[in-house]
Amino acid sequence: GGKKCYPLIISCVVPRPIAFVSTLSKDGKQNLAPFSYFTAFHDPPCVVICICRAGHRQGDKKDTMQNIDDTKEFTVNVLSEWFLEQANHTCGNYDPGVNEMALSGLTPMPSKLVKPPRVKESAVHMECKLKHKYETKGYDGKDTATVVIGEIVMFHVNEKVAKKTPSGSTYVGLEELQPISRLGGNIYGRSRECFDLPRPDRDWQKR
Repeated sequence: GGKKCYPLIISCVVPRPIAFVSTLSKDGKQNLAPFSYFTAFHDPPCVVICICRAGHRQGDKKDTMQNIDDTKEFTVNVLSEWFLEQANHTCGNYDPGVNEMALSGLTPMPSKLVKPPRVKESAVHMECKLKHKYETKGYDGKDTATVVIGEIVMFHVNEKVAKKTPSGSTYVGLEELQPISRLGGNIYGRSRECFDLPRPDRDWQKR
C-alpha cells in the first residue's frame, strides 16, 4: 500500500527542493509550512506542489491546502541554510490555526500582488495564484493528496543572490543562495559540491 511505500519514495527520490509555503485563511490567519514534493516549470512560470492530507487529523486537509482552496493565493519562499533551524519549527503537527510564522520567529513581509506574506529571511520569493489542482486517491479510494499548480505572478530576488546571464536574464547564484534539500527521514542536504557537464552536440548521434 501507499503508506509502506513512503520510506522508499522519500529516500530514493532525492534530493528534493523545499517549497516554504505561506498562506492566509479566509479570515486572515497566517500559516507557514515546508513541502518537499515540489518542482516547477517556466512557460508560463509555475510551481507544482503535492500537499498530502494530514494524518494526525484523520485525513483532513492541512491548513495550507485549505487556505489555497479558500483564497486561491500563496507565496513560495526558497529555503536556505541561514534560517533552516527556524524553518524547522514550522513543520510540527500543530493544531489548526496556529501561526507558524510567529512560532518560529520568522518575519512576515508584505507581498505585492497577493495577500499571503513572504518570509523576509528568504532570498527568493514567488507570489503565486492557483492555476490548477488535482486530487489523488489512495488504494482505499480515499483522498490522499492534492497536486497544486500555482502560476508565479511576481518574483522577488535579493540582490545578494541575483546574477545575470550574458543576455541579461536574471538567475540565482547557487553558492550565494545556499539552498537546502530534503532527503530520506529527517536528513537534509546542502548544495556544496557541484560540477558542470555539457550535453553532447547533435553530431554525437553520427558516431
